[in-house]
Amino acid sequence: MSAVIIDGFEIARQVREDVAKKTAELKAKGITPCLAVVLVGEDPASVSYVTGKEKALLEVGMSDRSIRLNEKTTEKELLDVIHTLNTDTSVHGILVQLPLPKHIDEAKVLLAIKPEKDVDGFHPISVGNMLIGRKSFLPCTPHGVLVLLKTMGIQTSGAHAVVVGRSNIVGKPVAVLLARKECNATVTICHTGTKDLPSMTKQADILIAAAGKPGTITADMVKEGAVVIDVGVNRIPDSSKKSGFRLVGDVDFDAVKEKASFITPVPRGVGPMTIAMLMQNTLEAAECSL
Repeated sequence: MSAVIIDGFEIARQVREDVAKKTAELKAKGITPCLAVVLVGEDPASVSYVTGKEKALLEVGMSDRSIRLNEKTTEKELLDVIHTLNTDTSVHGILVQLPLPKHIDEAKVLLAIKPEKDVDGFHPISVGNMLIGRKSFLPCTPHGVLVLLKTMGIQTSGAHAVVVGRSNIVGKPVAVLLARKECNATVTICHTGTKDLPSMTKQADILIAAAGKPGTITADMVKEGAVVIDVGVNRIPDSSKKSGFRLVGDVDFDAVKEKASFITPVPRGVGPMTIAMLMQNTLEAAECSL
């Protein structure tokens, strides 16, 4: 029997609908949630992501303070922009689109954003609060994964969750969140140094693929009835597409869906949740200004 395909697009739509309703309530009190997305350069994937965020802001009724800077912007110039946004009380959230050009220190830039405006959840203070279970902005993609699991009624308490990937953006934070008492899962993190990866993934009740490499998870690596969440977004050349490429995840979707109980597709899986949770974080940042 084929897996239930988790419709991340529809669940994200529900989240955005709720955010739009609460945004309207805030606006009635004189506060318009505002997000400043800062893009440096013209990286095609980054431009696409920023355009998606701008569209979502418009849809939920928030104010869009996008700032686009050219590739040659210096680190000091970017830090000056962040300082201005930090001190602007009408801006509730700041997001600097990554990756940045090589001449700019990414860590220094993320550190410059005030934690109370860090709607991406990447500031060390936000990460520390997440780790010890204090209230903070949660990183959008990992948080989106949790909302998918909860919405689909998937039991996490007592489950063995295996995370493939240890990035600061997805792998590490999703492992931390799954291990927190709210989720109560037992978590194993796998990475390029893991010996015999299939023996680990086959133990997973919930398998999170976040390696950033197509074909990482094949059907023989998945336990019958496992829940498979594919966070990977990989561009593969495809001359039949107008864009010249197609998007695939880290999982061999067609084969794995015949073994899994639930599975996320790519696209329309985890991706839409990332922007939805960003809107949620921006709303919460604005609510804190009341």
